[in-house]
Amino acid sequence: MKKTEESRRDEFRTRFGFIVACIGSAVGMGNIWMFPYRTGAFGGAAFLIPYFIFVALLGFSGVLGEMAFGRSVKTGPSGAFEAAMRMRGKRGGKWIGMIPVIGSLGIAIGYSVVVGWFLKYLFSSVTGSLLSVTDMGGYFGNLATRFGSVGWHMLGLAITFLIMAFGVSRGIEKMNKWMMPAFFVLFLILMVRVFTLDGAGNGYRYLFVPDWSALADVRTWVFALGQAFFSLSLAGSGTIVYGSYLKKDVDVVGCARNVAIFDTCAALLAGVVVIPAVFAFGLDVAAGPPLMFITLPVVFQKMPLGSLFSVIFFLAVLFAAITSLMNLFETPIEALQKEFHLSRRKAVLCVAAVAALVGLFIESADAVNVWMDVVSIYIIPLGALLAAIMFYWVCPKGYARAQVELGRKKPLGRWFEPLTKYVFVGITLAVYVLGIFYGGIG
Repeated sequence: MKKTEESRRDEFRTRFGFIVACIGSAVGMGNIWMFPYRTGAFGGAAFLIPYFIFVALLGFSGVLGEMAFGRSVKTGPSGAFEAAMRMRGKRGGKWIGMIPVIGSLGIAIGYSVVVGWFLKYLFSSVTGSLLSVTDMGGYFGNLATRFGSVGWHMLGLAITFLIMAFGVSRGIEKMNKWMMPAFFVLFLILMVRVFTLDGAGNGYRYLFVPDWSALADVRTWVFALGQAFFSLSLAGSGTIVYGSYLKKDVDVVGCARNVAIFDTCAALLAGVVVIPAVFAFGLDVAAGPPLMFITLPVVFQKMPLGSLFSVIFFLAVLFAAITSLMNLFETPIEALQKEFHLSRRKAVLCVAAVAALVGLFIESADAVNVWMDVVSIYIIPLGALLAAIMFYWVCPKGYARAQVELGRKKPLGRWFEPLTKYVFVGITLAVYVLGIFYGGIG
């Protein structure tokens, strides 16, 4: 029976499809507005040093671990945790595994509200009405209020779940294969345009002239860690699920490396678009979340051919958001399929109904911010920590190494166990504690 179920289980058809899907899950709002701001605020190019260090450490421990964990048991976190506990003759793993499932669903519900805002801004850019807005703060305020974006919110969910109803290979993989390349192409177009703006040089200096004294500030390291951790989508959920759809002959070390590289490229690309553009028009680069919905639209209003570049920007951002949203929703969908033996479409409908119902009541900016903070501070890093403990500590000795080496031509070095069992687990615990202490570092 088990072999029959696994033979029916959908998979990524190609290694490239898996990699771009994982890149799509990682590239999101943190890359586009958080990374540029934090780079400038914490030492410019100096911030990149701890950021690159943490990306490398987390990529070659956490990302590859979650991929291999899911592939080894061909299931998501609830089934993976259950399997790990059974290897030790214990029970209860299924219920522990529901923590990252709930975290993934929770963050997806909040994220879907933001996707609705992007759709509204994209539509307004296409019609040209966005450039005629006189009070951009008021425009966003009217949208990001209670029940202020119901139609756009539901449209975003409908687009996402329609894609997901087609399954992994025909839905998620296929859409990521063109959405992610399109994202990079669109941002490259924006990068060239921003480079020609008068005053953009101040933005480049803000981003890349190093303030080495920032490395003596503990917050630089803390927020570089948070940026790398959350940007790589470490949550003990989506990457495990995507890994469960991966074929046995694929090298997860190479996949994890590529995800880390392209996720970092996306962040750097966003940085050289967003910050110089804001500087060119003398606007507030430290605007935080309003940067996306208030500051940048004003930039497009002042920019020659601003309507065209506004469309390009919000289309690219929408692609990044939807690819991330698919990854987040896939975790509860997979859990329903496994635990209740629902068909793909029934599982999608169930999750869609919950997302729509709960999401309606957190549509205001204040409500969704609180919702996202609670989930990202208390649940997401806990899910990642539990997944790390299950794979690297609870599973029998040598199991993690064997699963990661599957599909590789060369064995891993002796660095693997110390990096994964001690460094990665310790870093993940630090993210959890520091997130609570600082009120969020992601």
